[in-house]
Amino acid sequence: MLPSVPRTPHIPRQLKVAPFTLADARRHGLTPSALRSKAWRRIGFELYCWEGVRPDPWATLAAWARMLPPKAVFAGKTAAWMLGLDFEPTDPIEVNVPSVGVRSRPGLSVRHCQISWREVRTVRGLRSTNVHRTLRDFCATLPPVEALVAIDMALHRRLANADSLRHLSLAKFGAPAESAMETRLRWVLVRAGLPRPEVQTDLHDAEGRFVGRADLYYPAARLVLEYDGGNHRERLVADDRRQNLLMNAGFRVL
Repeated sequence: MLPSVPRTPHIPRQLKVAPFTLADARRHGLTPSALRSKAWRRIGFELYCWEGVRPDPWATLAAWARMLPPKAVFAGKTAAWMLGLDFEPTDPIEVNVPSVGVRSRPGLSVRHCQISWREVRTVRGLRSTNVHRTLRDFCATLPPVEALVAIDMALHRRLANADSLRHLSLAKFGAPAESAMETRLRWVLVRAGLPRPEVQTDLHDAEGRFVGRADLYYPAARLVLEYDGGNHRERLVADDRRQNLLMNAGFRVL
């Protein structure tokens, strides 16, 4: 008796380019049981993609958008990523919908609320909360330090300015920090009762020559505070040279 040979799964070429819905699959002759083969990857409720498709958050969001009500708006970390902030956009996808007919499910977090058209922005044909509404939502839902990370990021990338964010409770602490860990370090200092340090300050020696930029700086004490991130080992020589320039110019460095 000849050994049985597994059947090659039917893979319609139209489904090999982007995520698709269960309805799309049925239109091309695939059943739910066929989608359980290793040729397909389930990425959400009734949402799939061919296993050869490269992960693309934009394509995933576009597929979800086809399944959501017309007035649904991407929100939270999903909206933040769409607007250019460094957040994970699809784990889960966050969305605001005005009606209660849509609920959260695997891969999708739903919040029911009304969104003014003034708070909506269209990015690549997809609707998201604008940067001010997104940051306001973060202040209401995230721990304060993580909301401040988002505020700092928006200021650093010039997606918002301090005046436009003055209505936010955490805006008074905002500054254009270059990394999330710099923001968290500054938050620790402020929460400990220390004065607010300057952020990303250019420093010069007695002759006016530029010697470095401080992550955080206390001018009265000429004290520079640096956060060494994961790439510090790769740039150790350059960092040491910079630190020596600062110290030779009369700054203290921590």
